[in-house]
Amino acid sequence: MEKNDYSIGWEALRKEAVRAAEKEPLLGSLLKQMVIEHSSFELALTAILANRCLFVHEGINLHQAIAEAMERDKSIAQNAMYDLATIVDKDPATGNFLEPFLFYKGYHSLELHRVAHRLWLDGQRYLACYIQSRVSQLYGVDIHPAAQIGKGIFIDHATGLVVGETAVIEDNVSILHGVTLGGTGKETGRRHPTIKRSCLLGAGATVLGNIVVGEGSVIGAGSVVLHAVPPHSIAAGVPATHKGNIAISEPADSMDQIFDDYVI
Repeated sequence: MEKNDYSIGWEALRKEAVRAAEKEPLLGSLLKQMVIEHSSFELALTAILANRCLFVHEGINLHQAIAEAMERDKSIAQNAMYDLATIVDKDPATGNFLEPFLFYKGYHSLELHRVAHRLWLDGQRYLACYIQSRVSQLYGVDIHPAAQIGKGIFIDHATGLVVGETAVIEDNVSILHGVTLGGTGKETGRRHPTIKRSCLLGAGATVLGNIVVGEGSVIGAGSVVLHAVPPHSIAAGVPATHKGNIAISEPADSMDQIFDDYVI
């Protein structure tokens, strides 16, 4: 299946939900409300995101706000399906579409960010920040609504992820838990990192300042990156230093953090 073909992905997701409801009737109501009763992926995505971000407050209709944002920006649902297929491709703990769609906070946080980003661009900045705040409270994931994030993003575990206002994450990037894409504390304007496509950011990695991590690079777990990283290279340590070049073109797909496996 092409990752961006959400019509095929939606059919697979709905069939999985029907089978799961038959196998685990205690979850039947949840599966019906979040997946089975909906006629499209967009409607199901709206339902799951509104449900996960639910906060009882008179006058705030998040379901409506999310639905309207997705109607204005069709790429939200398209990218959400691409992200879902990416998780299935990359995560050995995931064997279907249904599990991440229902339960993975990395996925929910990312798709709620896509909605918040649309709201931010449309001038609804307080509502965008409200969603950001709810995601931070619920999941321990803090992504500024202005941050620019591409498609095919895999956020594994997600806890402790921080992405600053002017950060850019290009397509097909894999990010482990505890990663910070922050500023140095001294800059104004453009002050957060740009992560080029197909990079792998290890658990606990910190990348600070208006620097570029080049395409297809790997940042080692627990590293602190303060300077630009060349394409197709490995940076690790505190502070991070160049550890070699990479023999594979897509480290974000391999998810291999053992540098000896592919350093040249």
